This record gives sequence, structure tokens and C-alpha cells, in this order.
Amino acid sequence: MKSPTLTIATAIVFLLTYAGIALGRVPGFRLDRAGIALTGAALMMAIGAVTLEEAYRAVNLDTLALLLGMMIVVAHLRLSGFFRLVTSWALVHAHSPLILLATVTVTAGAFSAFLVNDAVCLVMTPLVIEVTRSLRRDPIPYLLAVAMASNIGSAATITGNPQNMIVGAVSRIPYVEFAAALAPVAAVGLVVVIVVLATLWWREFRQATELTAKPPPARVHKAQLVKAVLVTFGVIAAFFAGVPVAMAAFLGGALLLVAYLINELVEKSTTCASHEIY
Repeated sequence: MKSPTLTIATAIVFLLTYAGIALGRVPGFRLDRAGIALTGAALMMAIGAVTLEEAYRAVNLDTLALLLGMMIVVAHLRLSGFFRLVTSWALVHAHSPLILLATVTVTAGAFSAFLVNDAVCLVMTPLVIEVTRSLRRDPIPYLLAVAMASNIGSAATITGNPQNMIVGAVSRIPYVEFAAALAPVAAVGLVVVIVVLATLWWREFRQATELTAKPPPARVHKAQLVKAVLVTFGVIAAFFAGVPVAMAAFLGGALLLVAYLINELVEKSTTCASHEIY
């Protein structure tokens, strides 16, 4: 039975930690959200709310492995220019404000269903701003579509967000079963996002204006793009084939890292050989 003093101290640490996470920083300290969470966990152990062994047991290694692997995959897709290439193509081929809104919503939701939604928001936001400004449209509803669709789309699968990863790792629900149950819900949610935003910003979407936008410049590293896309599709196929998601994502991330290392070694050896010739 915990004492009232310990209960109060635990509640205070909990509330302060979540307040810091919500604000994103602690005034007067250079702490980001990760640092705030780590400090809160350390304080919980310091006041005796949890023991070190309980803290260790609270860490789910499957979730960490899955998150690490997916972050590596997403990073390689971003560096290869994949996100910018696909998103630019989708945005440029939207020829009216309402179609542009639907394109942004569906693209953000689809990417977030299989990749980490935070990364999708970071990648799509500057592209949406660039396109909407070039078209002289109000960027706010389209940016809200990115944020809302990323959250809704990420609910469709286990790999969409860290929360789903934890649920999948603890419950052991098969990837296909999870997607079959929640993908339709996410699809309906995306439609609701389009309807709500189109209603709230009806002046933006009431006229069927013809949009013509030049595609934003996309720097693509073709070799890295091919490798990243092939590994990504392989990882997703492994998810649906019943391979443990943490293993599939971790192996996919490791494969991309090894391929990148080999590529660096080849480039260095080629450079050295060229210097020796000349």
C-alpha cells in the first residue's frame, strides 16, 4: 500500500512531465520532449514510485526494435527523394482546390498507414506550403489535412504509430487482422476529414478553380531510391505474410544500413583509384 505522500509525489511528477511534453520544453532548461520523459522516469524511480526492475519490465523491446527499424527505412526513403517525388507528383496533378485537399489527405493517410506518421508530417508539410503558396491558396486547410490524415491513417495498421506498435507487441494481434479491423475505420475517417475541412473552409473550395502548378524540384538519388523502395515493399510484404513486425522492420533497416555502407566503401575506393590514376 503506497503512502499518501508517495501518491501525491507520483501525481506531481506525472503531471509536470506531461506538461513539459505538451509544451515541448521546460523554461530555463535545454530539454526536449525525450529529455523531459527521461527525467520524469528517473524522478519516478528516485521517489520510489517504481523500482529499477519494474522500469526495465515496462520497456517493450519489440516496440523499440520496430520503431528503430521503421525510422531507418523512413530516413532512407526521405534521403533518396521518394517522399518529395511522390508527393510532388500527387499535388501537381490535383486540378482543383477540392481535389488538392483530397489528394493531400489520401497521400498523408496512406503513407502514415505503413510508415511512422511523425515523419510523414515532417516531409509533407514543406511541400504542401510550397505548392499552396505557388497556387495562391490558403495553406491552412491543407496543412490541417496533413496533420489530421496522418493521425487517422496511422491508426490503420500496427506500424502506423508508436501507440499501435505497443498494442500490437503486447496483444500479439496479427498484422493482417489488425489492418482488416481498423483500415476501413481509417478510410472513413479520411473522408470525414475532407468533408469537415471543405465545410469549414467553404470559400476556399466552393469554386471549381482550375489549378496549374509547376512541380517542386525533387532531388532524387536513383540508386538509393531503388534500394529503399524495394526494401520498403519487402518489409510491408513481410508484415502481411505474418513475419513478426519487429523482426521485419529491424532486418529491413539493417539491410539498408549495410547497403549504404557498401555504397560508401565503393565510392571511396573508386575515388582513391581515380586519384592514383591521375
